[in-house]
Amino acid sequence: MEVEEEQRETTTNKVMCLLTDPDGTPLGAAMYLPQNAGHQQLQQMVNKLLSNEEKLPYAFYISNQELLVPLGTYLEKNKVSVEKVLSIVYQPQAIFRIRPVNRCSSTISGHTEAVLSVAFSPDGKHLASGSGDTTVRLWDLNTQTPLFTCTGHKNWVLCIAWSPDGKHLVSGSKAGELQCWDPKTGKPSGNPLTGHKKWITGISWEPAHLNAPCRRFVSASKDGDARIWDVSLRKCIICLSGHTLAVTCVKWGGDGVIYTGSQDCTIKVWETTQGKLIKELKGHGHWVNSLALSTEYVLRTGAFDHTGKHYSSPEEMKKVALERYNKMKGNGPERLVSGSDDFTMFLWEPSVSKHPKTRMTGHQQLVNHVYFSPDGQWVASASFDKSVKLWNGTTGKFVAAFRGHVGPVYQISWSADSRLLLSGSKDSTLKVWDIRTHKLKQDLPGHADEVYAVDWSPDGEKVASGGKDRVLKLWMG
Repeated sequence: MEVEEEQRETTTNKVMCLLTDPDGTPLGAAMYLPQNAGHQQLQQMVNKLLSNEEKLPYAFYISNQELLVPLGTYLEKNKVSVEKVLSIVYQPQAIFRIRPVNRCSSTISGHTEAVLSVAFSPDGKHLASGSGDTTVRLWDLNTQTPLFTCTGHKNWVLCIAWSPDGKHLVSGSKAGELQCWDPKTGKPSGNPLTGHKKWITGISWEPAHLNAPCRRFVSASKDGDARIWDVSLRKCIICLSGHTLAVTCVKWGGDGVIYTGSQDCTIKVWETTQGKLIKELKGHGHWVNSLALSTEYVLRTGAFDHTGKHYSSPEEMKKVALERYNKMKGNGPERLVSGSDDFTMFLWEPSVSKHPKTRMTGHQQLVNHVYFSPDGQWVASASFDKSVKLWNGTTGKFVAAFRGHVGPVYQISWSADSRLLLSGSKDSTLKVWDIRTHKLKQDLPGHADEVYAVDWSPDGEKVASGGKDRVLKLWMG
């Protein structure tokens, strides 16, 4: 009698679980786990099953909810039947941790009109900004003072972009001109690049793992065209024509194709040897405002990672960039998210299908900016409805809404470890959100007016912001 009792005891205290990766691929067969098993035991098990020589950190999710208590407690709390197989998703976490920024370390004046864009270099050591005063400025991050003022544009500087090898900075203006700068001297590399008939809306560089040293970038314009430029030849080599209205955003993908989003409600996919149109992604009912790639962080940083290692040759850089890209991308396709004036977003896998994987709804106003976390596990979206929303980066399912801003949210940026999200708003504040708890981690007031631009340095150490009050602010942990 006692033996039977004991056997029943052992099975009732266990639960049948199936571990899967974020894409749904099972890790081994389903197995019985004790109900008192928690995060630590699951972590040991996953490391063992994956034969990781170095033990890696993981987070675990059941139905999109992070498991922070033992299995038994979770089952009881959520009234989950023990009869069914419990699916547990494991997600790799960054080995390093980024400190949340919590103070303004300096307020640097210099620009005489609004700061419209800020961008850290791929290694996080340099910072550039573009302004309505027609200049691009480079800042010395060690002394936190102005380094170079780059003059030459005749109108507002609307966007700036660093090449992934850090050797070039390109800016685009309201007059439709582009200018390449040498970040070491602040001097222009050659004459302005002309061809666009209206203002520049976006710039994206060819990834370093496809071509090193970096030479080609693509620009998008209000004139309806995107153009591919070569900085060595100093000219436009291909014009991508086909959109019937303004091109609002552009991304050069890791597979070598270019994605353009437009006010004609479509996203077009182009190959880059002749500029042929490969695919059209349709679904939005209004302007496409923003595009994000799941691999964006590794594309932006190329060969540079949080260790700060520098490279001696372009070949070595290309090799390391390719390793980082392949590791980040894994076996799945590169994913794309689009945000629109129709209040919705779509998740696409363009190399697999021209139809969206999921439609992401919930925002009550236009979606201004979408951005994948560096590890590709999350998508964040900023909207004129004053909220920032968090979504699952693989499935597109809604996860959480971050509320606290009292004005439209203009731009967002991620910490390198994907654990924190930064937002800048018309309400003059920056806010840091905790991805794990879904709560506000830090409120950063200080700007005197609307915050148009924010960036978190790829090395995770600092945040830069700029806006209507003309100053550049640096924030530290």
